[in-house]
Amino acid sequence: MGMLNATVLVVNQNYEPLNICGVRRAVVLLDRGKAELILNGRGELRTPSTTVPIPSVIRLVHMVKRPFMKHRLARREVFMRDNYTCLYCGKQSRDLTIDHVVPRHRNGPHTWDNVVSACIPCNHHKAGLTPAEAGMRLLKEPRAPRANPYSLFQHRTLLEEWRPFLPWAG
Repeated sequence: MGMLNATVLVVNQNYEPLNICGVRRAVVLLDRGKAELILNGRGELRTPSTTVPIPSVIRLVHMVKRPFMKHRLARREVFMRDNYTCLYCGKQSRDLTIDHVVPRHRNGPHTWDNVVSACIPCNHHKAGLTPAEAGMRLLKEPRAPRANPYSLFQHRTLLEEWRPFLPWAG
């Protein structure tokens, strides 16, 4: 059952990386004729009536137009943008909070250019003040991350057998 939870790289008809899905979803796409097996690096699934290859990479039969997605403003996305670093003191940590540069109670917007990662001590020190009032400086100005069609693959474990299909890893 553990192999069904493994990840599979999905490439477009032109071999451009599109997504990562589970083995179960990949097998369904193969069975319905929506994708073809490119790489089987894991062996086979056996049922009483059939044997199915466990895919590592599948290719969609029809070209899919990649939607140009903006990054949604979420805690995890802010932490990734700031490289899990407090933008006030520079401490790297997984134990961070979100801080509004101009506090919300002063009508500071909840936008990419007004939120930063902050460690708990810095966030408590700044409290409901602006950085200038608290005597603190931002290490860099916050801004929205640039749209990247491959951002889905950041901070993910990428398998060695996927390298030929990843333009930045070649």
